[in-house]
Amino acid sequence: MLLLLSALISLLWPEASRCLVAGVNFTVEGDIRHLVSTPNAVYIAAAERLYQLNRDLSLVQTVNQRGVLRGKSDSAQFLRVAEKEKWNATFSVNVLLPFVVNGTLISCGVTDNECGYCELLALANISTVLYREHIQVGPSRRTSASVAFLVSVASRGFYILTAIEQSKDKTSQSMCPSFSETVYLHDTLHNQDKKASNQGGIFSFSGDGSNPLFKSNGEADFVDGFQIDSIIYLFANVPSSRARGNKVRLIWLQAKTKKIDTMKSLRGASLIVPGRKDSRLVASSVVLAQAHSPLWVGVFSVDGEPSNTELVLFDITPDLNIVADKDQDFCSAVTCSEKHPQPKVLQPQKVLFRQTSMTSVLAVKQGTWMVIFIGTGDGQLIKLHVDKNHHTACPTVLYWTDDDRKVFPRMHLDEVDHKHLYVAFGNTVQRVLVSKCHTHKTLRDCWSAQDPSCVWCGAKNRLDTSWHLFSLRNMVTMVAFSLVSCTFKDECQNSNWLSLVDEYQPKMISYSVEKLSGGQIKLNVQTNVAVEQNASSIFSCHFSGTSGELCSRDGLPPKFPECSCTLSNGTLPSKGMSIAVKVRLASMRFSQSLKIMTCSDIRGSPTAALCQRCIEVGCAWSKNVCSWATAGVMNDRVCQTIQSGMNLSKPEISSITPSIVSFYGHNNAVMSGYNLSHVIRVRIQTNMDCTPRESPVWFNTGMSLMFHIPANEGKGTGRLCAVLPDGSCHGNSTVTYMSSPSCIAVTPSSTWNSGKRKITLIGSNLEVVDAVLHSHTQQEVSLFTNRSSQNLTYHTPAAQSTQRVFTSILSLKVANESLRCSQSITYYPDPQFTSFTSRRTGEGVRFTIQKAADNLEMSIEDVSALGVYEGKDYHCIMKNKETSNQTDFFICEIQSAPDANFRQLKVIYGDKTVLLQNTSHLLTLMLLVLLLIPCIILVVVMVYRHQQRQLTVKMNKRMENLELDIRNDIRQGFVDLQTEKADLMENVGTIPFLDYKHFASRIFFPENEALMASCMADVGQVSVKVHLDECCHGLSRLIQDPHFLRSMVHAVEEQKSFTIKDKCALASLLTVALHSNLSYLTEVMEALLKDLMQKNNNTQPKMLLRRTECTVEKLLTNWMSICLYGFLRESVGQHLFLLVSALTQQIARGPVDCVTEKALYTLSEDWLLWQAQDFSSLRLRVLFAVGSDGGVSEPLEVIALSCDTVEQVKEKILTTFKAKFGFPYSSRQRSVCLELDTDGSFIALEEVDASSQVIGEVTMLNTLKHYKVPDGATIKVLSKPPSHSPQQSVKDDQDFSGKYFHLIDPDVDEDQTKSPERKKLKLKEVHLTKLLSTKVAVHSFVENLFQSIWGMPHCRAPQAVKYFFDFLDSQADNMKIPDPDVRHIWKTNSLPLRFWVNILKNPHFVFDMDKSPHLDGCLSVIAQAFMDSFSLSETQLGKHTPTNKLLYGKDIPEFKQEVKAYYRQIREQPPITHSDFHSFLHEESKKHENEFNEAAALKELYKIIQRYFSEITEKLEQNGAPAELKEQLHQVKKTFDGLKSCSWS
Repeated sequence: MLLLLSALISLLWPEASRCLVAGVNFTVEGDIRHLVSTPNAVYIAAAERLYQLNRDLSLVQTVNQRGVLRGKSDSAQFLRVAEKEKWNATFSVNVLLPFVVNGTLISCGVTDNECGYCELLALANISTVLYREHIQVGPSRRTSASVAFLVSVASRGFYILTAIEQSKDKTSQSMCPSFSETVYLHDTLHNQDKKASNQGGIFSFSGDGSNPLFKSNGEADFVDGFQIDSIIYLFANVPSSRARGNKVRLIWLQAKTKKIDTMKSLRGASLIVPGRKDSRLVASSVVLAQAHSPLWVGVFSVDGEPSNTELVLFDITPDLNIVADKDQDFCSAVTCSEKHPQPKVLQPQKVLFRQTSMTSVLAVKQGTWMVIFIGTGDGQLIKLHVDKNHHTACPTVLYWTDDDRKVFPRMHLDEVDHKHLYVAFGNTVQRVLVSKCHTHKTLRDCWSAQDPSCVWCGAKNRLDTSWHLFSLRNMVTMVAFSLVSCTFKDECQNSNWLSLVDEYQPKMISYSVEKLSGGQIKLNVQTNVAVEQNASSIFSCHFSGTSGELCSRDGLPPKFPECSCTLSNGTLPSKGMSIAVKVRLASMRFSQSLKIMTCSDIRGSPTAALCQRCIEVGCAWSKNVCSWATAGVMNDRVCQTIQSGMNLSKPEISSITPSIVSFYGHNNAVMSGYNLSHVIRVRIQTNMDCTPRESPVWFNTGMSLMFHIPANEGKGTGRLCAVLPDGSCHGNSTVTYMSSPSCIAVTPSSTWNSGKRKITLIGSNLEVVDAVLHSHTQQEVSLFTNRSSQNLTYHTPAAQSTQRVFTSILSLKVANESLRCSQSITYYPDPQFTSFTSRRTGEGVRFTIQKAADNLEMSIEDVSALGVYEGKDYHCIMKNKETSNQTDFFICEIQSAPDANFRQLKVIYGDKTVLLQNTSHLLTLMLLVLLLIPCIILVVVMVYRHQQRQLTVKMNKRMENLELDIRNDIRQGFVDLQTEKADLMENVGTIPFLDYKHFASRIFFPENEALMASCMADVGQVSVKVHLDECCHGLSRLIQDPHFLRSMVHAVEEQKSFTIKDKCALASLLTVALHSNLSYLTEVMEALLKDLMQKNNNTQPKMLLRRTECTVEKLLTNWMSICLYGFLRESVGQHLFLLVSALTQQIARGPVDCVTEKALYTLSEDWLLWQAQDFSSLRLRVLFAVGSDGGVSEPLEVIALSCDTVEQVKEKILTTFKAKFGFPYSSRQRSVCLELDTDGSFIALEEVDASSQVIGEVTMLNTLKHYKVPDGATIKVLSKPPSHSPQQSVKDDQDFSGKYFHLIDPDVDEDQTKSPERKKLKLKEVHLTKLLSTKVAVHSFVENLFQSIWGMPHCRAPQAVKYFFDFLDSQADNMKIPDPDVRHIWKTNSLPLRFWVNILKNPHFVFDMDKSPHLDGCLSVIAQAFMDSFSLSETQLGKHTPTNKLLYGKDIPEFKQEVKAYYRQIREQPPITHSDFHSFLHEESKKHENEFNEAAALKELYKIIQRYFSEITEKLEQNGAPAELKEQLHQVKKTFDGLKSCSWS
């Protein structure tokens, strides 16, 4: 019978059998780029394929878009190839237009060389290419801001109109001709424009007079375009005058015979959304395609927020009174330079709908209603109905995606049945039914859906008389039954139907109560339905009450759609009267229960609730009182404006927990806030709700309350407010509805029967899950240990049986729904822990716990243990798990255990505890010993016999391993040497030069910081008292006398108590005191040098100036520093800083021992870290903490080594930060700490912590390898809180080098099996190649530095060098020294040795930097090579030669040749006149005249004079000084002696 019934239904409803299945889909390869449809097919363009589908989305044909380009780049031809053939180009479709009239599909785009290409394909079979042409039609690149469509011209047929996105970035690498204007009209037939001067192919855009196009005055994004009759409409977004603003433009074109005339008919208007700024059009659709009053809807993003979207209705009737081609943003002229007035502004008819992230829209007419389909960014397809008065009915969700993929901008209606939509999501096209009519089972439900597509189809003549008789087993049965349903109108043939009226009505039956003049009460009823004409003639109403006759008989008969009832009784009960109204329309019947009251009986304080009660019983509201329907307003909107007279505190909402729920809502949500005591309900309304929903509240404390969040039809945002007893609603909070949760994996996938194992579910939207259900029990697990959108962690419930194995299916509890999960968990019997062993390890005890093998796959996270000793529990830390011979071994360790003999161990898993005993079986042990004695004797004999052979083999093996290790080290050193690249960074940013004052002070007083500080002038220094100035002034005049100064210098130098340090201080004090008169200082220096030369003439002239043993030698150093500062800074400083930076980088490339500061990469053998172990390079992602709320900066990549200590990593991070950004990090190295990101948790990295390795009493500093930091790890940098401890680092420890070690092992005996890699034999000589590797890496920097020193800018040496070398030559001539070697040595000792070597070894004299001892050792090697370049003797290299000599042994001869050329050029340079040089000295004095505290230097000088006053006086007597000079000296002494209480003394 069921089969017969189904066959009968198919015959009854032939349309149903012909209807295509809804809900089918088709998935393409890659994302969908274009989707178009025709009455017979659907066409899709993807990245590399073109698809042709039937209306039911079954595949008809697919075309591969791959091919080959043949020919030159600017004229290459694209030829499509077969699926498996080789290809070198892809045809990307940018324009896809079905040309139904012509039977073709227009496909245009670009190939990989960005050249245009078009094809005409047969609509019936897209694999048939009818025509191809290499021409650009549409945009030259993929863009969603360009449109293309066919336009019709009566006498010319169809053209292709393309509107192309205009942007600032128009750069193209194409070799082919490209067109970048805004709008074009292309032909669709050969020689379509016969009058064109330049006729082309099918797709030509040439026309009469000139090219038919128009352009934009700036940027333009096109959203939509279409043609209605002869008017072409274009919609675009263009920039507004406001900064980063946007305006929406509508362009009208008239389709005229000539293309150029069409373009010149350009007129425009602006579309605005009132009350909104920076509106931007997202999607559009024409509603009413009639030329006299076209209606159009657009999705606008408003207020500059892309997700804040509104659906707006406009009348886009073209205004042809606007002057053509005078638009502000577009023009058809060659240039758009003319300024035109503001365009016309179109105001919207209405804002129809607001929803987050609307992306697409399609509008159709359904009778007098508009039906609008809306796609959203989270994958929803929403249907909205709008009546003729533009009032919107309640929106419904037709379809949504579980993965929240956004809806494609274009949707298409099935052009045959108009009942299906083609909607694209990502790479899937879905065929969706436009209405859910068949889901409504009753007449009222069908009407309440407010869907103009649906009608209620009643029984009339649904059975065709030709098949009323059925024969079954020779019996004839007459089947007569009625089929009624909610369906589409065209499916209800020859039957009565009922549907919506033209206007939106909230109720199917509306009524009002009025009082007649005679005192009678009249009930007026109106049915808000539309029916077919025959049904309206059969219309009746029946009123019934609780008792007796209700209506008087003299009333008017019913007339569709109204009927009335004049009550027989002129009065109503005080509590009102209930009346049932039954309506009949032909064969269709429906009813409704009404309640009416005497309107004046509804009274009280005027509140919104009282007003709504008045409207609900058919009365009207007027002047804050309830009155009869004829005397007021019957719309409940009037109730929303009523202010309550009740004195209630206005509630404020702070938060809603949870604020994110699924479609199914949430039970027991919590509202928090203030003044919540009087709240009786919570009202919630989403964009999908026509009327708000309300939920009662409970557990109201005044600060919080509980309520249910109701389920919702779709995704989106709901607004919540708190309802008071007067009906008013206050507060504004939101709750977000999202997709239902899903689970894709569970780990681990098994548990033990006693339960409580930690399980992690993996899926999506898991934050909305209320509980997890297991199929074997009704218990809900709602206590989650951790939860996020993708992960949910909980503990499993126990099983009823503890021995059997079974599978439990998982479900997710969401509100009142249980969602089946695709995962399951297998229950196994509880694990069996059998025994344990323990042994002492240092101060701790290590336990090995045995467990029988099973299928639980337990990890150390599942198990914990407690050692029991003398009744006290000791926590055992789980280390690892091992498996062997069907037994699992869990290893844990108790740190600082009191004893190794633990008799009991508690093993805990889930909520179970197993107590294991460690019993000693003495008897068994004795038996084993007796049995083992013979075995031991036998083993000893065997061991003894084989010991010699095994020992020999072992020794040979160890020697082979040792030889192999040495070979590998040598080979690796050779590889490093041959592959070394000078890839050191040369761009070091700004060079931190010290200013002249600090540079000179460090040269003058390198070892006396107090004297250096006192001689430097401070900014804003307080003026010295007058009498003190007089003392200094007298001494200044005294030392300006050369006779006195020479005598004083010689007198103090002759004293044995006057040390070399005192001589250097004297020279520097004289330099400061005479700095303002460098000419005089030069004269004094020359006189003292002559005295020194005369003294050494007959002894050892080659030793002159070699050491600093007298005042004048230090004076020469200071003089060179003053005169060569400009040359140093301008010519040499950069190369010196690059060398220092290169050395620092090269050292950091390899291991550096933090304690001894020795490194693998160095120039000095003394600083070579030959004990270095294997290491690897790590790239770290470093995040810097920003602010106090946990924010972090963008990641910074830092390269470190696995052997680096924490402090070394800090230094590299801060160095990289400064190198990248040009300024140092805000905190110093000692003020920051590091944390390692391990799966979302951070571990502090410390120099020394509890896990540090200890050898004897020496602790190893922690390294990245110790913390197992992987390559690509994330390190977070935080600032330490300020510490008052004097020791902020272990380096501050006075015995740092004795207590700690890093890469060089301490001299402590250690078990080699613990770290065999640290005990490999290392030979220093094997690693000497690292010296050469470092030398190769920095050699170019060394060469550049040396050449900058002995270079000759403009073929002239610095004036001081030329002047002083000439002085030395003249003195040699005067002293009759013919040996040129002596002159060479004098010059070498005075300039390279006395000045340049000092600079090379002490770069911190020149730059603001720190110099490490290791860097000092490397610079000493370079300084030695520098001085060897000036040596006259030849160095013999051999195996006993120091490595620092060997490193540059082959380079020294080349350097010597450059030095000789340097000296020769200086000698051949024209001499400097005395006046020119003194002018130079005068300029240097003026340049730095206020840099030093001359008074402080004079005071220090007087201390020396005072100390050796008698010796100086005697020397003056010996030298025949005039009496005035001696008197002046005594006067100075007298003046200073009178100031014993002065501050300087």
